[in-house]
Amino acid sequence: MRFLLQPLLTPPEVDGLRQALLDPAVAWHDGAATAGWHARTVKNNRQLDPASPLQQQLAADLEAALLAHPLLQAAALPLRLHTLRFSRCGPGEGYGRHVDNAFLAGGRADLSVTVFLSDPDAYSGGDLVLEHPWGDESIRLAAGEAIVYPSTLLHRVEPVVSGERLVAVGWFQSRVREADRRELLFELDTARRHLFQQEGKSEVFDLLSRCYANLLRLWGEG
Repeated sequence: MRFLLQPLLTPPEVDGLRQALLDPAVAWHDGAATAGWHARTVKNNRQLDPASPLQQQLAADLEAALLAHPLLQAAALPLRLHTLRFSRCGPGEGYGRHVDNAFLAGGRADLSVTVFLSDPDAYSGGDLVLEHPWGDESIRLAAGEAIVYPSTLLHRVEPVVSGERLVAVGWFQSRVREADRRELLFELDTARRHLFQQEGKSEVFDLLSRCYANLLRLWGEG
């Protein structure tokens, strides 16, 4: 299951991130340095130094926004968000076909997130392409919006043709490892919330809540 966070950031928040990242004094490094041994052969982008104070400050702010989003909490059931990175691609740069590593320094990668920080008309090319069994899906979102998708998917970032593509990427370790179980829990939680809005607290709502809590207890970790 993949889902969109629309919006995630307000226009002033996006502007603040862009101004900080595009300051001429900020140093950017070859993104291939943080890729796995096979992915680095197709990774052609620039990333903010993960040890820099700016990276740590901006990552903390973005992490807070992501973890505060109610859809993210309900659908991802995050145990932790880790390895947030800020990525920059100009003409000719992109990231070829690859799959994300199962484990990164911060934990297991169950779900990947891309937060778009450039306006769509600020660059051409640069689409995020997810490879599903039924075909490719091209993703190009407005600045301040994000997509969360299974880390198990092959995906790529098409080369930028003109302009500049600025995004943040990161990974979630979920409390529920299995994607099909996360989807069932999300649907059950959505159903009980709709029932509560329509009827308030009732015997049926209590039974659904008991089922949800006990399945989460059975399947969850952390």
